[in-house]
Amino acid sequence: MAAVPDPRDPRGVRYPLSGLLAVAVCAVLAGASSFAAITDWLHDLDEQARDRLGFGHGVPAGTTVWRLLTRLDDQLLSTVLAGWLKVRARPVTPRPHRYRTVIAVDGKTLRGARRADGGQVHLLSALDTSTGIVLAQVTVSAKSNEIPAFAPLLDAVEQVLGSLTGLLFIADALHTQTAHAEEIAARGAHLMIPTKGNQPTLFKQLKTLPWPEIPIGDRRRDTGHGRRETRTVKAITVATPGGIRFPHAEQAVRITRTRTTSGKTSRETAYYTVSLPAEQAQPADLQHWARLEWHIENRVHHVRDVTFREDLHQARTGTGPAVLATLRNTSIGYHRTNGEANIARATRRANRRPHDLITAVTSSIPTTQ
Repeated sequence: MAAVPDPRDPRGVRYPLSGLLAVAVCAVLAGASSFAAITDWLHDLDEQARDRLGFGHGVPAGTTVWRLLTRLDDQLLSTVLAGWLKVRARPVTPRPHRYRTVIAVDGKTLRGARRADGGQVHLLSALDTSTGIVLAQVTVSAKSNEIPAFAPLLDAVEQVLGSLTGLLFIADALHTQTAHAEEIAARGAHLMIPTKGNQPTLFKQLKTLPWPEIPIGDRRRDTGHGRRETRTVKAITVATPGGIRFPHAEQAVRITRTRTTSGKTSRETAYYTVSLPAEQAQPADLQHWARLEWHIENRVHHVRDVTFREDLHQARTGTGPAVLATLRNTSIGYHRTNGEANIARATRRANRRPHDLITAVTSSIPTTQ
């Protein structure tokens, strides 16, 4: 079994790598938000809990934990932990008619973290919206943007799931790229993507379709937080000669949102292309899928900021920022698969039951029992 030396101890004490990784996962599941907090969680355990993790002869210093977590392969860690969560996740049953697994893609800048050159760390992630598990996360190159990172992200998702066939990917307008559409189609998956000013020709084509002549396909009304909102969907088949010039586009979609707050009404219209034909993607489905795009922002990135105070964390060394983000994703996914909606409350509850947490995390790691 691999071991990690403690640089403080001249005797060359070595600690079990699997135990240290289990500690990192357990601590963040219990709400730890930094390297120091992970070490504190371990030091606060009783003797029996330390023995179960493989630290019967002493616990490592904070510097040892820090050295390990800033040198890990963050993408490999993301793949391993996503696979672990996938095995734990309960199957979606019963599945509604025309059920389809939807993967939301979004990027996030870690505002407090810095590279060696002072630049900010930016991560691109893929969320399985049905389970709440972040399937993959890749670090965007310092001299690039999210677009070249899209294909490596697909590779990472495919490594966890085994295949992308039949999946539907949704993302923001930055990823309305012909190369993305071709890449996804080549892997047997589908794409639903909004179009804005970054694709002026396509945007003009979508906007000038005969929308007044197209009947409303689906309409939803919601109230809450002092506002009323109506979302109306229209869809038209465009997979014909002379249709929309975007690869594999089967339908064009217009979603109009009308919102009334404190007597003031605003209207917003968004245009999408989707690579699924009408018989596989009805307006009610399109309405639902468009809203799922926000899950990764609201249910993952927002939680990392609020519950784990990610933007305040000033990690500057090695892969540390990406590793901590992966551990936070794992904590969120773990609690979601356990049916928890309030992640902050779930982490507090987990922190009060360290032995249960250790059992859940180490049950598949015999060397740490």
